[in-house]
Amino acid sequence: MQIKLDLKIFIFIIIFLLTRQIEIYGMLMLFAFLHELGHLLAGVALGFRPKSLRINPLGLSISFWIKAEDYNKRIYKGNLLALKKLLIAMAGPMVNFMLVLLFSTTDFCSTDHELLIYSNVLIGLFNLIPIYPLDGGRILKNILYICTGLEDTYSYINLISYISIVILTMFSSIMVFYLQNIAVLLIIGYLWYLVIAENRLYRQRMRIYEVLNEK
Repeated sequence: MQIKLDLKIFIFIIIFLLTRQIEIYGMLMLFAFLHELGHLLAGVALGFRPKSLRINPLGLSISFWIKAEDYNKRIYKGNLLALKKLLIAMAGPMVNFMLVLLFSTTDFCSTDHELLIYSNVLIGLFNLIPIYPLDGGRILKNILYICTGLEDTYSYINLISYISIVILTMFSSIMVFYLQNIAVLLIIGYLWYLVIAENRLYRQRMRIYEVLNEK
């Protein structure tokens, strides 16, 4: 399995050091690792073999080798692969919410329970935002794929991602104004980077569909 490091993570580390929030960032990255472990275990349980692990500023991201036969097993307008990807995407946030329940009902020595609970709630809810490629975007994408087919799914998920990031930016701007926390602005900036990058891929896919439809 390949391990890739996104160098933008060092920018985040520097910002969190300057804002004296490195402890929180370290805690978030730790539970982001456990979050990704949930994806890994779900993928292995469904018969996938890990392909690569990418370490990025907002956590980790794992990819799997795809079995060709999964493409050929149909589920309405999608295929079995979409259902498996849906289950894998759901596994990560579920790990965080299980940890929230665990930390809420047990005593972990002198560890700050509020920080443990806060970190996992934040990671779980953040990843459920319907922005691709966050887990929420992946979950929505695979549900749409099964219900509407692949071409329409790309259009829907691209639009929903843009609407979500605009709404999130508005709320985050208010948070930055009142909390004066530049880290929030940094995270929003990175999400915009992801949305714009996915939009470029979306436009490339649409051009391919246009060419195929012309033939």
